Amino acid sequence: MDKLISRLAGELNLTTQQISRVLELIEAGSTIPFIARYRKELTGSLDEVVLANVRDRHEQLKELEARKEAILKSIEKQEKLTPALATAIEAAETMAELEDIYLPYKPKRKTRASIAREKGLEPLAQVLFRQEAGDINKKAAEFVSSEKGVGTPDEALEGARDIMAEWVSEDAGARKSLRDLFWKEGVMESRVVKSKAETEDGQKFKDYFDWKEPIRKTPSHRLLALLRGEKEGILLLDLAPEEDVAVAKLNQQFVKTSSPAAEQVKLAVKDSYKRLIKPSLESEVRVESKRLADAEAINVFSANLRKLLLAAPLGQKRVLALDPGFRTGTKVVCLGEQGELLLNTVIYPHEPQRETAKSGTIILGLCDRFNIEAIAIGNGTASRETEAFVRSLPLPSSVMIVMVNESGASVYSASEVAREEFPDHDITVRGAVSIGRRLTDPLAELVKIDPKSIGVGQYQHDVDQTKLKAGLDDVVMSCVNSVGVEVNTASKELLSYVSGLGPQLARNIVEYRKKNGPFKDRKSLHEVPRLGEKVFEQCAGFLRVRDSRHPLDRSAVHPERYTLVERFAKDLGCSVQDLMTQSALRKKLDLKKYISEQVGLPTLQDILTELEKPGRDPRQQFEAFSFEAGVREMKDLKVGMVLPGIVTNVTNFGAFVDIGVHQDGLVHISHLSDRFVKDVNTVVAVQDRVKVTVVEVDVSRKRIALSMKSDPFAKGTPVEQQAPRASKESSMQEKMAALQEKFRR
Repeated sequence: MDKLISRLAGELNLTTQQISRVLELIEAGSTIPFIARYRKELTGSLDEVVLANVRDRHEQLKELEARKEAILKSIEKQEKLTPALATAIEAAETMAELEDIYLPYKPKRKTRASIAREKGLEPLAQVLFRQEAGDINKKAAEFVSSEKGVGTPDEALEGARDIMAEWVSEDAGARKSLRDLFWKEGVMESRVVKSKAETEDGQKFKDYFDWKEPIRKTPSHRLLALLRGEKEGILLLDLAPEEDVAVAKLNQQFVKTSSPAAEQVKLAVKDSYKRLIKPSLESEVRVESKRLADAEAINVFSANLRKLLLAAPLGQKRVLALDPGFRTGTKVVCLGEQGELLLNTVIYPHEPQRETAKSGTIILGLCDRFNIEAIAIGNGTASRETEAFVRSLPLPSSVMIVMVNESGASVYSASEVAREEFPDHDITVRGAVSIGRRLTDPLAELVKIDPKSIGVGQYQHDVDQTKLKAGLDDVVMSCVNSVGVEVNTASKELLSYVSGLGPQLARNIVEYRKKNGPFKDRKSLHEVPRLGEKVFEQCAGFLRVRDSRHPLDRSAVHPERYTLVERFAKDLGCSVQDLMTQSALRKKLDLKKYISEQVGLPTLQDILTELEKPGRDPRQQFEAFSFEAGVREMKDLKVGMVLPGIVTNVTNFGAFVDIGVHQDGLVHISHLSDRFVKDVNTVVAVQDRVKVTVVEVDVSRKRIALSMKSDPFAKGTPVEQQAPRASKESSMQEKMAALQEKFRR
């Protein structure tokens, strides 16, 4: 354990004390949000990212140590464990290094080398491997045996080469040397399966029909695209350095003379590389490249998801939500301030029915009847037409009209969660409700949907699903706890992400609330079945009780610190409520006076900040956004148009932007800025409002190329920078569009 802690401290540039305390807290059942918020003194104020890194890297190192232990036992059982070998195993720092050491001792199925050994050819292999001068044919003749199945000297030499090839492939130094070569000089080559070239599926990968690129330079999104093409049977992939270079490197290590025996070693080396080493290392490098690409894709997804979940909420408003449609009509719901469904209906303002006047009367009547404060319009089919229709109505100027991203609303509407919430309504009503609630509180609504369905991410279906779920769950939990949750109104889905709770306890809280009425204070959480002291410790600070008898229950101050705040108030001769409402009183506090072994300055400062704005929402203030009037469909777009847009997704190769025409455009990384951009995230983020220039429009293929450059059409613009290579006839926009197509699948 001490060894692991020391290594973690060195790798993450932390003290051993910090590592020990973090691991102790996690082992005791503390969550990352809780540790980051309420145990700053113990960790040295480590944030959630660092804490998660400590947790995850510790798990990796534990797996490595467990594997070492298993290997030591295996070799010891074979009675082949020497002190030097044990030391080498203990010193191995990576799983690859460890497996290289273990390879010669690993139980094997029948191989060409094992068959040769059964024929008694290992002594011949040993003679040849020493590369001593002599007549190798004469020597090989000594091993000819019809009884053992060795008919000729050539057959004996062949068997000896099989044994030597295995020795070469199992040499840890050789494998390390070639592994480095694969990473430094390995080239990923792709070619098309000829029978698939002209198919619809095949055309989606046409940029990669004849593709070659160093693996160390292959960006994660391109690697995932290539692997998907291979998985779908469209592409054939090969990953290796130049064969001559690899073989020469092995010859340097194993060929010591120019004797006839050395020639046999050369043959064995070449065979070893082609038959044993290359397939093994190619597989290893592919797996590791995929792991790294997965990690990068998950990071991209996580960053996008965080931005989306923490999007500015409109707040508790009475909302009329519209899920637009043509033939089937536009679904209408009216929601109360708590998001409760008050009424639902359908209107037909568009073709083919075109009941515009009647539909307008209905909308105006509902706005008046329910005192509607905002109208939310889903951004799917008929959205811009519906927006134009609503804006044409004589609505009060106080009614806000907002376009809402409805990605995933259909998933929610068909889910068990939606059926449980609205058992008496169909999916169309549930979808419209989701659109309205997304406006008032995006976080509370989006937690009900599988993050993969929300519409942000990069090849999310191609990455390791277990790691993706773990990464996204961390993000959702972080966002939920950073905002805080009102315990008397929150859904069980939202509550399940509160530190220490989970689905079952969230369900218990909701059931208790239904049976006993609203929680009067945080203390009453103790009455919830199975919510013990440890769980209370973890969750209490993140749960709010707005109408509690205790003023601190509305804040992020943890109940374990209530006594301390009461001491603040007593020392100032006032009440806790006075302390929260009067800044002059708070300014009188000398925080250093209250430092103890349990409470340091970081916690004291957090408490003071919280007293200033109890239960503050870290999300930005809501600001309405409007698309360009008169630009509703792709056919309305013209090259050179400058339009407002909202970033809907960020990937390693660029950003997708909604400009209000039912099809997101792609701003390739080379068009994000006038300066060179290495990382898209340094320029834009999901939900950002941007100005873009239309560079190219392909209506038939539903592709839009956009630019954020001040002069996208300037000569010498590096438009192809970091873009996949396509055919010579392809334009830059076609390349960008190809990326878009692959990403969308």
